[in-house]
Amino acid sequence: MAEKWAVTCTCSRDHSSSSRSTQPPCIASRPALAWRSIYTAAKKASSLGAATHAQHTAMGHRARSSPHVAAPAAALLLHLLTLAPHHAAVASNPPYTCGAGAPPNIPFCDTGLPIDRRVGDLVARMTVAEKISQLGDESPAVPRLGVPAYKWWSEALHGVSDHGRGVHLSGPLRAATSFPQVILTAASFNPHLWYRIGQVIGVEARAVYNNGQAEGLTFWAPNINVFRDPRWGRGQETPGEDPTVAGKYAAVFVRGVQGYGISGPVNSTDLEASACCKHFTAYDLENWKGVTRYVFDAKVTAQDLEDTYNPPFKSCVEDGHASGIMCSYNRVNGVPTCADYNLLSKTARQNWGFYGYITSDCDAVSIIHDAQGYAKTAEDAVADVLKAGMDVNCGSYVQQHGASALQQGKITEQDIDRALHNLFAVRMRLGLFNGDPRRNRFGDIGPDQVCTQEHQDLALEAALEGIVLLKNDGGALPLSKSTVASLGVVGFNANDATRLLGNYFGPPCATATPLQALQGYVKDTRFAAGCNAAACNVTAIPEAVRVASSADAVVLFMGLDQDQEREEVDRLDLTLPGQQQSLIESVARAAKKPVILVLLCGGPVDVSFAKTNPKIGAILWAGYPGEAGGMAIAQVLFGEHNPGGRLPVTWYPQDFTKVPMTDMRMRADPATGYPGRTYRFYRGPTVFDFGYGLSYSKYSHRFVASGTKPPSMSSIAGLKALEPTATSAAGAAMYEVEAIGAEACERLKFPAVVRVQNHGPMDGKHPVLLFLRWPNATDGSGRPARQLIGFRSLHLRAMQAAHVEFEVSPCKHFSRASEDGRKVIDQGSHFVMVGEDDEFEMSFMP
Repeated sequence: MAEKWAVTCTCSRDHSSSSRSTQPPCIASRPALAWRSIYTAAKKASSLGAATHAQHTAMGHRARSSPHVAAPAAALLLHLLTLAPHHAAVASNPPYTCGAGAPPNIPFCDTGLPIDRRVGDLVARMTVAEKISQLGDESPAVPRLGVPAYKWWSEALHGVSDHGRGVHLSGPLRAATSFPQVILTAASFNPHLWYRIGQVIGVEARAVYNNGQAEGLTFWAPNINVFRDPRWGRGQETPGEDPTVAGKYAAVFVRGVQGYGISGPVNSTDLEASACCKHFTAYDLENWKGVTRYVFDAKVTAQDLEDTYNPPFKSCVEDGHASGIMCSYNRVNGVPTCADYNLLSKTARQNWGFYGYITSDCDAVSIIHDAQGYAKTAEDAVADVLKAGMDVNCGSYVQQHGASALQQGKITEQDIDRALHNLFAVRMRLGLFNGDPRRNRFGDIGPDQVCTQEHQDLALEAALEGIVLLKNDGGALPLSKSTVASLGVVGFNANDATRLLGNYFGPPCATATPLQALQGYVKDTRFAAGCNAAACNVTAIPEAVRVASSADAVVLFMGLDQDQEREEVDRLDLTLPGQQQSLIESVARAAKKPVILVLLCGGPVDVSFAKTNPKIGAILWAGYPGEAGGMAIAQVLFGEHNPGGRLPVTWYPQDFTKVPMTDMRMRADPATGYPGRTYRFYRGPTVFDFGYGLSYSKYSHRFVASGTKPPSMSSIAGLKALEPTATSAAGAAMYEVEAIGAEACERLKFPAVVRVQNHGPMDGKHPVLLFLRWPNATDGSGRPARQLIGFRSLHLRAMQAAHVEFEVSPCKHFSRASEDGRKVIDQGSHFVMVGEDDEFEMSFMP
């Protein structure tokens, strides 16, 4: 008979996802610095549109709205201030178990025992029905054991959000810091920045929980799928097309969220919040010409899986120590990822050492039977995923069909127990079985640590570091406040704060549109939308031309929005939608001087017409720059910040749309005309290259010979006797990294020192990118043309020079994947490059 006793369990109030409290947040005194520039912009504003449009989501889960706001300057300032919920009163107590009323000597409440033993004790006390009930993202309470309900699904892609079921930003805390969309943050090539963003998200997540406004601490971020195709609607959520960048982003972001140091060993399994790397694996298609993510079967070679699709997830696990992984909707080579034992259990858990839980994407279990037909029955689908190693289903499908799957003998109770062990271990690592979490580690993180001055400053810093200057002919930028007496601002993206946020955003601390920010620089600022939205099928070009023709300088804010690119929506074209090009060209012809074009978009666009048009003096890419994006753009335009971002994706011409989005091959195939994908393998023209970005300063790079010392092969024991594993298709000898061995690989490492100089005239943040170049990359060997092997962001004063040291590991950096998915090093020359400025050769000749 099941035991009947209770452990103290205090649950938070239920907040309906469909309703939002109108209670204003509690505002406390705070430093005035953060608001000074916003206040200045607001005070000088002559005409304001919507400071905040209807909050919306295009994710297909739910939507919410807020009133359209139009206000004079004083009202704007008040509105901005009321968006910042500082020092709010506690909403209610957070849910927990094992409180003061717990019976003595209960092992699962004994914090002195190992977590495995505690979990084993808890699971052993549960009935089969109770066990099955825990296998959905909304896990109900088990009252007789004092276990509270738990919601696994919360979102924090670029800030704590209320798009999932676990967080409720509708109480006293009504906002959280909203950072730039990930694709723009990636353009900084600054891992320390990424880590600090993760830290803020971890702190604010715990603060919301401690304030009783969350029913979970598991956040389904980051999205680290490689941005393989420029048409992908969710590419904006990722760190870009390079697996090294995506892997580094995953590792440091996860460490920040979970409360770990930026590098080094993790000495505690405690979690401030739990991060989850998604979507494992080869997921990068939403809905292209009727092929949806729910039925798509990604045909991926072992070679591409090893060196493109899986490395970010490996880094997430091995370097980031993520406590969560999400398997994806799609199939890979015929097998649904959530039902793939080799992927979930063998690769992630056994090979990489994953310690955490695996969730499905929402309804990804039901489609295995209903849409894909992989499983004959619902019970077969449940058996497939549990035996593969998935632990929890986003949705209720496993909860609904788990009992019948057990009764039919398709799963065992041990299969369920295995999943529960992983789930409850994470909840215990979060401290939710240690009594009141506010009295334990991370318990002192309160509501006063949400939307702080420091956090909002970091949001501005992130936007500033990511913005990429794509064109600057004749010194069109920066603009000068002393010479620009009147400013024309044109474009639908100039006066809508919501469009700055991308997708998966929560209510931001405070926002100012680009128009509002620019009004703080030029009193006589005139605005014309020009288009109704990114679709630009309703235009007011004459009005835009009138505004442009009378202004000293003109800035256009064009690009895309969430109607054009988002979850479940891929693009068919790479050009600007609708009549945008016509609007831009009309305004450029009418303007007194070459105009400035600011692009707000996640995915690349073909703006070749603007690149070559002399009437367009400068182009900025600002991604979706977050709550501080309007101010960041203004600071770059007027030279208060020196842009230093670099593109994390290749910008392809419109002609690339001839390539089927469903073709997952990375490598070019000259025989069929297939051009390959990403800068590593693409063999075709580009609009802008991966890593491209200009600055208001000039920088130079060169290797310092005295600090760059490749090792002598003859001095490393065992290499002389090493036999080639095989030969490549081009006839070159290949050596398997595993055969070289860990000791020899360690001795092969060497430093590469680069001297970087800022030749002025401005101070600036500058990413230094280190590449490996293979000779004869088109010889059929499958080598990339080049591969990023390291990157560092430096701040240099005007005319300052500095040295930066990279560790080069031939076993890691010179290797590539063979056709059968093994890591191999090609015999012969390898060239290490810094930008386009300098390179040196190292010959690998065992």
